[in-house]
Amino acid sequence: MIRCTTARVDLKALESNFNAISSYLHKETSFNREAGRGPALAPGIIAVVKANAYGHGARRVAAALQSAGAIMLAVADIEEGVDLRKSGIHAPILIFGALSVSDLDGVFDFDLTPTISSPTAGQALQAGAEKRGATLRYHLKIDTGMNRLGFRHDNLRRTLPELLKSKNLVLDAVHTHFGTADEPGHKLFETQRTRFETATRTLDEIGAGPRLRHAANSAALLRDSRVWFDFVRPGLLLYGLVPPPLGSTIDLKPVMSLTSRVVAVKGVRVGETVGYGGRFTADRPVTLAVIPAGYADGLDRRLEDHGHVLIRGKRAKIVGAVSMDMLTADVTDINGVGTGDEVVFLGSQGDERIDAREMADWIGTIPYEILCRMGSRVERRYE
Repeated sequence: MIRCTTARVDLKALESNFNAISSYLHKETSFNREAGRGPALAPGIIAVVKANAYGHGARRVAAALQSAGAIMLAVADIEEGVDLRKSGIHAPILIFGALSVSDLDGVFDFDLTPTISSPTAGQALQAGAEKRGATLRYHLKIDTGMNRLGFRHDNLRRTLPELLKSKNLVLDAVHTHFGTADEPGHKLFETQRTRFETATRTLDEIGAGPRLRHAANSAALLRDSRVWFDFVRPGLLLYGLVPPPLGSTIDLKPVMSLTSRVVAVKGVRVGETVGYGGRFTADRPVTLAVIPAGYADGLDRRLEDHGHVLIRGKRAKIVGAVSMDMLTADVTDINGVGTGDEVVFLGSQGDERIDAREMADWIGTIPYEILCRMGSRVERRYE
């Protein structure tokens, strides 16, 4: 049986977005090359599928991106990588996160590419590789100002020699992560860019050998082609959304829609309240659509009195508290609303559209959160 509230994931839109990003990278690289600047080759795409592919369903999304031509897939931890391998994914899988609290056996048993971001992680992986008589290829993370994971950019001569001498570990790539790529007025982005450039020169000087570079998430990809390097790492762009407040000319299509059905229509008299806490009071006769979706499905409680849904091609305001399993929308001015009518939280209906970027703006958050917090009981239907 299928619940009323379902998420539809359009894998053709996902493939279209991948191809649109790839075309953009090639076009811009060609333009820059003709202008006498930039790299000779367009960067490859490392497709980010962490956090259950931003709520879209990692197994199916990873398979689609693998078929589309992603050079590598990226996940948050070993456990996410193992799950993809068990689902049949054979493309290279990069682990972004820390390794200290995970079972390192998964790296070796499932052919995963770890990120080494500390001396202790390097020591643990060297010991594991030596024990197995294996050679392990890895990516090195440089902390250029995010101050989370990574070897400090200004301390590499002291912290890296031991790792670089490891007999069973081979450095494939070096990367960093920007903290303010989606904040155009923030100076940290340029500071991090120059620090990364300096750090890679330091790696040359201490004999790190040939390696590839990557740094650009979705926002950085749009913002500055100087940080494209050998690979870019789009996440949100793949799923059809531009990181706010940035804009883009890339032809993107939202991959996920979220819909439900009206299960009841109720009249409320003047002066009556609605929902938990009685925070909405009718100042006129009101008709409400009752919808079986709530915060257990990932719909934020702050949508109350701020958000809308689409019913019969029109916007209906969410009124009263968003509860665990249910919410209500004011359909007083929409003719003919009845039980069974489709309700759109994310997606299109008639000439109207609501996307995760707009929903995020209603409640003062970011579209990443809107997508990633989609509840586990919401069935993903793939098209």
